[in-house]
Amino acid sequence: MGKYRRLTHSVYKCDYHIVWTPKYRYRVLEGQIASLLERDIHLLSMMKDVEIEALNVQKDHVHLLCCIPPKLSISSYLGFVKGETAIKLFQSYPKLKKSPIGGIIFGHEVTL
Repeated sequence: MGKYRRLTHSVYKCDYHIVWTPKYRYRVLEGQIASLLERDIHLLSMMKDVEIEALNVQKDHVHLLCCIPPKLSISSYLGFVKGETAIKLFQSYPKLKKSPIGGIIFGHEVTL
């Protein structure tokens, strides 16, 4: 059996495998951006009492295996994490907001 977690009136094991991508699946999640994203996901998950079992940041998507307590909906947790990390990334790297890094727009390659 796996390990179970407890709340005041419940015992649960709610494991979820969540995958999400940047807009248009551009390959921007590498280097410092990936490490910043990984650190922020861990910090935000601790705030919501979500236990991360595995986290893998690829160039064009993020895999997250986590245990979310039943008092918190999956959509509210994911909206919180994606919103907060997007704001932080756009403040740290303003070029991400203006152009899709590493993608091709109208025949011109854009780089960071």
